[in-house]
Amino acid sequence: EGIEPLGSGKETIMSDGSAGTVVLVHGGFVDGSGWQGVYQQLTNDGYTVSVVQNPTLSLAGDADATRRVIDAQSEPVILVGHSYGGAVITEAGTDPNVKALVYIAAFTPDAGESVQTLIADLPPETGPPILPPQDGFLLLDRAKFHQAFAGDVDAELAEFMADSQVPWGLDAAGGAISEPAWRSKPSWYLVTTDDRMIPPSLQREMSERAGSTVVETSGSHSIYVSQPAVVADLIERAASEVESPAMA
Repeated sequence: EGIEPLGSGKETIMSDGSAGTVVLVHGGFVDGSGWQGVYQQLTNDGYTVSVVQNPTLSLAGDADATRRVIDAQSEPVILVGHSYGGAVITEAGTDPNVKALVYIAAFTPDAGESVQTLIADLPPETGPPILPPQDGFLLLDRAKFHQAFAGDVDAELAEFMADSQVPWGLDAAGGAISEPAWRSKPSWYLVTTDDRMIPPSLQREMSERAGSTVVETSGSHSIYVSQPAVVADLIERAASEVESPAMA
């Protein structure tokens, strides 16, 4: 299953010449550079796009970093999170300058939940290959990175991603949500059916609980890297379907 092409979005161009404003939030073990393909399509289609660089030391710190970017925008934003970035946008998305949430193979914790609690009960064969913590940080098993995190990414790029991992802080993985933004903001969710990090069944459960508009597509956990057009199309769909407070 895929997403129908949504065109250039020119029919929804705002008075300032922008099709809308998007803020992209990465997850654990990576940085914001993986969004490059998504960024290029969105900007080509007239969107104003900012990419958050999360320190991934703590959920609170990452939510603060995300809010700073949100609050720097001149109009309400579509807030997009991948993987652990879903927890970040769930926490930061209550910001009044956020009009919609888009989850890309992402965690959508409820109040009091964390990524850690959501994956705690996964059987070993379906859970992510996270190594035991070292000095308060987590890394993925390098030998299993390609298969688990980036199954449909070019082998050379997947190797680079494995070797450039950003250590993920235990206070980020274990950070509990205070007030989940998806309870008060409309959301869209891309389920990746070949995901080896977050089982598709868990993605479906979380997206259903959040009341998200759901699209399923075949792809790995790194869908935002391997198939940026699929991800950008869903973001553009969300932008076209959400009612902007500024235009209401």
